[in-house]
Amino acid sequence: MKNLWTYLRGDKGIWVIILILSVFSLLAIYSSTGTLAYKAQQGNTEYYVIKHFLLLCFGLAIMYFAHLVPYKYYSRISQLLLIIAIPALIYALFFAGQVNEAGRWIQLPVISLSFQPSDLAKLALVMYIARILARERERIKERGPFLHIMIATLIVSGLIFPANFSTSALVFLTAMVMMFIGQINLRYIFSTLAVCLTGLIMMFVLMKLMPQDRLNDMGRMGTWAARIDRFSNPGEGKVDFQAEQAKIAIASGGLLGKAPGNSTQRNILPHPYSDFIYAIIIEEYGFIGGTGILMLYLMLLFRAISISRKCEGTFGSYLVLGIAFLLVTQALVNMAVAVGLFPVTGQVLPFLSMGGTSLWLTSLGVGIILSVSVDVQLKGENIDVLPPQTAEEIAKEMGIEN
Repeated sequence: MKNLWTYLRGDKGIWVIILILSVFSLLAIYSSTGTLAYKAQQGNTEYYVIKHFLLLCFGLAIMYFAHLVPYKYYSRISQLLLIIAIPALIYALFFAGQVNEAGRWIQLPVISLSFQPSDLAKLALVMYIARILARERERIKERGPFLHIMIATLIVSGLIFPANFSTSALVFLTAMVMMFIGQINLRYIFSTLAVCLTGLIMMFVLMKLMPQDRLNDMGRMGTWAARIDRFSNPGEGKVDFQAEQAKIAIASGGLLGKAPGNSTQRNILPHPYSDFIYAIIIEEYGFIGGTGILMLYLMLLFRAISISRKCEGTFGSYLVLGIAFLLVTQALVNMAVAVGLFPVTGQVLPFLSMGGTSLWLTSLGVGIILSVSVDVQLKGENIDVLPPQTAEEIAKEMGIEN
């Protein structure tokens, strides 16, 4: 273990958090894919956990190599990623197919994986916003930096919006938070929020007034309206099957859970290995296990804030906060849906849900955070709080005899 830590540079706390989440992920995926294995793999229950293990190992490799790259290079890389992500979003929106009617994907030709461009676009946008905030620091209160950021944000979130409202909203919210942290003029931020909220309210009012048959012909808009209606009026016989089954899983978990592998709702709940994996975790590990997972994500955010405060460059600080806020907020939304606090959104749980390219891009994001923490440590800032040494201990380490 001591030799392993010599290769894993940067914030050790984040490495530990990711490794713990990875172990929980393997256990939860193995438990929740039994029904899927019998349907698609002739009962080979090891297939999906082995596949996920290989994807997870590749993701950890991406994280490792990403944390070795000096974080300042990611300023230029953000431009390249955004140039790739926007055409990919356009292609996915107009030419690619849908998976589970939940979002538009691109099938990768070489490997049997589907790629959702929104995963790349949201990471690229956060990196790009951090670049603009750092470069325009001297005139950050002017209209120019705000317009620069808003144009990029509206393009990305607008292309995601027709297929995936929740991801679009998450991207937009992250951009707003980053601009607030970057001290963009508050008048611009609040004016934008007011316009967007007004537009959303008008859109939902129009959907509410539309005839049901016409609403059903509007694709994803009809799905959004149905989910919000079932969530806001649960007592009128409008029950969301996924949400109800998730509640049953959580209620049956109790304090300590049924123990790993003993979930019953995994055979009933749709997509228990992705969108609702948190419900399966609570069913098997109980309230204590679910709270532990929540605390791990909050600890990740806390470590990121600690790195950001000690970072000398503004780009690194904004980069860490933006990526951490994006990942942790996505996790909180997923958990809120599982426990019935939000309507069903389709957001996966980072590092826990089964996935391929989504897992890899999440790993890249954490690797970038670790890259910033490496720079902080190289400049003499020790993120890990160590106990002070006595004069005798220091002298002994230096070989000085009394």
